Amino acid sequence: MTVQRLLYWADSVSTFVGKAFAWVILILMLYVCAEVVKRYALNNPSNWFFDLSTMMYGATFMMCGAYTLAQDGHVRGDFLYGSMKPRLQASLDLVLYIVFFLPGIAALCYSGWQYSQTSWAIHEHSSITAEGPPLYQFKTFIPIAGALVMLQGLAEIVRCVVCLKTGAWPSRLKDAEEIDVIEQQLGKSTLVDDETRRRAIDQAHAIDESARQRGLGDRAQEETGRHGDGEAK
Repeated sequence: MTVQRLLYWADSVSTFVGKAFAWVILILMLYVCAEVVKRYALNNPSNWFFDLSTMMYGATFMMCGAYTLAQDGHVRGDFLYGSMKPRLQASLDLVLYIVFFLPGIAALCYSGWQYSQTSWAIHEHSSITAEGPPLYQFKTFIPIAGALVMLQGLAEIVRCVVCLKTGAWPSRLKDAEEIDVIEQQLGKSTLVDDETRRRAIDQAHAIDESARQRGLGDRAQEETGRHGDGEAK
């Protein structure tokens, strides 16, 4: 198994779990709508509504963390980071992963495992409401989510090492991007004419490509120079 295939495998695991738990948002939305009808139209609110809605949202938030990391979607200071050369980006990421990420996620996995074990041992239930729903199934997601984020974090560390050696970031298993959403929305819009739609899509592509080239740093300039020399010849 090559390094790139190993990275794609880690990305695919995180993406599969993230997309699977994204459906919980739809279930949560339907549950909230049903509760609103029960509460205000039928005057029959559910005792477990707050607990269950919190657990569903919490499970989704935790289990989609690895997916967000696989898509490089976590918040960072792009104002400075995006102007750095790839090797400097990789060096900074590698230090932060080793110093902060690995100890923090390891603590999450260990503590989460202890919490879930204790919760299962006592069959813990929520104390927010009388005879609240069980919590031990929900707390099981804590160490599982930590393990998934740890797996993806190790893949990101490998990416940093590859970038330090080659000077370029290895590719990711890409999902739908913002530019794809823009094209879909404009493509089906009946409020703009064809020329305006085309200019808007071209401008979005130009912004996206500019951001990508900035992230590539000197390597992008070298590739641009090679392409220019080739066309001149």
